[in-house]
Formats: sequence, structure tokens, C-alpha cells
Amino acid sequence: MATSTTSSRSLWKGAISFGLVHIPVALHSATSEQGLDFDWLDKRSMDPVGYKRINKKTGKEIDKENIVKGIEYEDGQYVVLSQEEIAAAYPKATQTIEIEMFVPATDIPFVYLERSYYIVPINKGGKVYALLREALLKTRRVGIARVVIQTRQHLAALVPSGPALVLNLLRWGDEIRSWEKLSFPPEGAEEAGINDKELKMAEQLVMDMSGKWHPEQFRDSFKDEIMKLVHEKVETGDIQTVAQPEEAEAARSSAQILDLTELLQRSLKKGEDKDEEDRGTTTGRKSTKAGADPVPGHARGTRKRRA
Repeated sequence: MATSTTSSRSLWKGAISFGLVHIPVALHSATSEQGLDFDWLDKRSMDPVGYKRINKKTGKEIDKENIVKGIEYEDGQYVVLSQEEIAAAYPKATQTIEIEMFVPATDIPFVYLERSYYIVPINKGGKVYALLREALLKTRRVGIARVVIQTRQHLAALVPSGPALVLNLLRWGDEIRSWEKLSFPPEGAEEAGINDKELKMAEQLVMDMSGKWHPEQFRDSFKDEIMKLVHEKVETGDIQTVAQPEEAEAARSSAQILDLTELLQRSLKKGEDKDEEDRGTTTGRKSTKAGADPVPGHARGTRKRRA
């Protein structure tokens, strides 16, 4: 199971950039998936059950090399794109969190928030990092930025939180459904038919139930109950042995090698190893620019592994 501690390994290295300011930073995931992951098993033999690529019309399994990717632009009408065309459309990894504007923190509805990362200063960027954090706190603003992570471009909000700057990935505007066709009561107490007495009673109830936010007080009761059952069965020896077939392992490895993201990660790792070798042969050389701080130029990503 995943832990709730922050990984010490950075997922991405680059810089925050706005105006003439350049702050070298690294991204660390601020969240971890804690949901339950049920594996499929054949109850007759306790063999693992995998997923097959099935032709929905014929019901027959098809080989991976016979699968192409298409976008449906009208009902039943598709445009087929090659892997090369898809790869060419990926945004260029600039290694920069490019802030485009600053907006009041209250301007971003919660519905836009998607995923969070801690931004950690590196390469002597601490002071400028702190300067930006304090300026955002003082002005009650957040930075709206674009960033490319693992070949995907994201809209993001740079938000001060305690000692940290947090990068909150945002959903794009066209991903938010409109509420125009939904029925809500009119805005404003009087317009909604609420009188002063009713509003005061509601305000008093809210204040009576108010407190400080302590996230550890709130737990997933379903997950806790399932894990309680799991531990009880382990203690009584009620455990089934599941052997992973060798061909399944080989198929999984082959699929990973053919995956574009995995290929990109391996290419980046190869480039990093070469950089390490080059640095080893140039030990002792000094930078031609006094005080120049190198900013790592490779994106790093992690693929979430299933438990």
C-alpha cells in the first residue's frame, strides 16, 4: 500500500519564471493514492485474471500491433492518428513553470483543482523562493502558470501554503461543465426567500459546528473496514497463494517497453547517465560565469505502480 509521506525523489526539475525572476526548483508529489486496488482472481484456481484487447463487434481478441488510435469527431466517424503524429503533437518540455499572471486567491473555484505538488527550491534559490512566497501571502495572490510534466501541458496555480509553494494543477476551462441548465435557488438571501431570523439561526448553527481543519480526523471508513477484514484473515491464516504466470510477466514487460512514456523516460535516463560520465571527465573545471548555478535540464517522471 502507498504511504502518505512525501517522496524524497523529485518528479521534475526546472525553474519558476516570471518577469526577470528565475528560481530553480524541483517538484515533489504532495499526494498519494490511498484507495483500495482489488485484483481479479479466478475463484476456481486462484490464478490472476488479466485484461484482454477484445474487438467489440466480433468478440475476438486482437494483437496489439493491429490496434490504432482514433478520435471520434462525429457519431461513428473517427479520424485515425499514427503514433508519430501523436508524438509530434506533444508540447515541448521547457523545464519552466511560466507564470503568466497573478490573480486573487479567491478567484479560482475549487472545481478547477486537480492535483498538487510541492515546489522545493534548489541550487541556492531559497531566498528568491521565500521572496515570492511572502509576496504572494502579502498580496493574497496566486500565480497562474503553464507547465509541461511528462509531455503533457498543464494549467496550474502557484499557491503559498505554510513554508511551501504548492503547484496546484488546474483543469482547463473547457473541462468544466456549465451549470446553466441546472436548477439553483436565486443568489442572495432575500431573493431566495430567506428571512433574517432564518439566516441568523443558520449562521449560529454554522458557528457552533466550526473548528480548525485537522485532516487526520477524517478517514475513509470503507477502506478501514476492508483492511480490518484483511488483517483478521491474515492473523487466522486465511490466505490464498497466487502464482504469477511467466508469460504474463513477459507480456507486461513488453507492453512497458512499447509504451511511449516509458521510452521517453528511458531516453532521459540514458542522457542523464551520459551527463554523469561527462562530468566525471571534467572534474576540477570551473564555470566561466562567476556564481552561475546550473539548472537541471531533464524532466523526470514516475509511473504509478499498482500494488
